[in-house]
Amino acid sequence: MHTPYDGSSRPFTIGLTPLRPTGWIEIDEHYEAWLAGKRRLLAERRNTVFVEEPGTREAQGEALERICSHLVAGFPAIFPGTRQWEAALAAMDRELGAGHAPLVAASLLVQEDLVLMRKGEAGWRLAAGSVCFPSSWTLTEKFARPIEDIHAPVPQFGRGTRAALLINRIFDSLKPEQPVERLNWSLQTDDLLHRPLSAQAREGRIGSRTPSFPANDPIAAAFIRVERQTLTKLPLSGDILFTIRIHLDPMTVIGRHPQRQRIAASFAEQLAALDDAQLDYKGLTADRDRLVASLRTIAEDGDLLG
Repeated sequence: MHTPYDGSSRPFTIGLTPLRPTGWIEIDEHYEAWLAGKRRLLAERRNTVFVEEPGTREAQGEALERICSHLVAGFPAIFPGTRQWEAALAAMDRELGAGHAPLVAASLLVQEDLVLMRKGEAGWRLAAGSVCFPSSWTLTEKFARPIEDIHAPVPQFGRGTRAALLINRIFDSLKPEQPVERLNWSLQTDDLLHRPLSAQAREGRIGSRTPSFPANDPIAAAFIRVERQTLTKLPLSGDILFTIRIHLDPMTVIGRHPQRQRIAASFAEQLAALDDAQLDYKGLTADRDRLVASLRTIAEDGDLLG
């Protein structure tokens, strides 16, 4: 559905674009399965997939109300109206128990993970989050930290960088009537949605020369993970609701795409352009060259994969 590796955007850039409000939330055929996965993680690992600061419940409620209104308006087949909606929330109250966090309720209605960013003396920080499907990071390590420190592992995005300053300005100037979105991609060895990675584990893999994908056919064992991120300023609280929607496909789908040669060529170009720090961050240091070679074969020959 989203292919930021086709040349439409560049990795390790902010790359924000205006978001069409009616396209804010995405629901596909995996909806029920993903929500079941969220419920399981919240039951088994609640302290690792949900965090909140005191005093954020009102903003969480604002986020929940906004999501409810959007779902009723945008997906009438699933959320046909107020009466059915109230019944769904009542059922959730019974499941989660009295006094549950509104952000958890909201996250169990959508495939997106949800984060509230709040501005304080140290800048914008992660004040609450329901994140069941992290892409190689850990919610508890990012909790209550300012945006510059959250992005510290990302090359050229940490404290004092131009990107960090620009992100803070974007957050400050964001208007409720104009949400924005961005896309990024990574590669992984399986189709797991829940992929936390601690800072210690990330440090441990830097410079690793152990391949993650088989030498003879790296694409056959790789999965493309695309993150679609949106930012919406909540008008009452002034907090920013940050949504993270994962799209996960086997990399072999490129070889079956009608525009496979163009997409493969652009993907190869993006991989080839990554520097050492960027390769370490994406965990592709040992695999990049073989992936590039395989993609260029598709680009040149147009051979189908899988």
